Amino acid sequence: MKKFIGLVGTNSDHSTNRMLLQFMQKHFAHQAEIELVEIKDIPLFNKPEDRQVPSIVKEIAAKIDEADGVIISTPEYDHAVPASLINALNWLSYGIFPFVDKPVMTTGASYGTLGSSRAQMHLRQILDAPELKARVMPSSEFLLSHSLQAFDENTILIDQEQTKKIEGLFEDFLIFVDITNQLKSAHAINKKEAENFSWENI
Repeated sequence: MKKFIGLVGTNSDHSTNRMLLQFMQKHFAHQAEIELVEIKDIPLFNKPEDRQVPSIVKEIAAKIDEADGVIISTPEYDHAVPASLINALNWLSYGIFPFVDKPVMTTGASYGTLGSSRAQMHLRQILDAPELKARVMPSSEFLLSHSLQAFDENTILIDQEQTKKIEGLFEDFLIFVDITNQLKSAHAINKKEAENFSWENI
């Protein structure tokens, strides 16, 4: 059985993105183990000169390294991902590179009608950065709109069409992970390029 990390892309204590990952964790338990990982206790990125990474970031990086893939669920603030998620990804690409060639699925929930569509596009751009180099599943974002009304009291999606859609995307992600894991010929080079990349040297 595959093991995935469900990265909660917000520092909010009450988030429908966390609820979405909790739903996926339960709904797909027979297909994969999904461990939810929080980012709210990660300190503010300050680019320390000694390149010492906080222990919580090292722990998250180790979990990502060991996982078969990562599912990131993000809200949308001002047409972008939250600062807390950018902060986490900044740390997770500073002297440690767990996302290089790692299969990633993006999801998102929002209170409005757009379902974090712009934020997910923004997230894809970030994950494509030379320090991250993740393998994001194409044309696959799951957009959950009006998320405050989307779940019942047991954190189950109410809309059956939305449930069928996320089931289809998850099946595709399982296949995407298998395919991506075969595309490892340049992994060592990709990892080295990420380690050696510096904007100051451009």
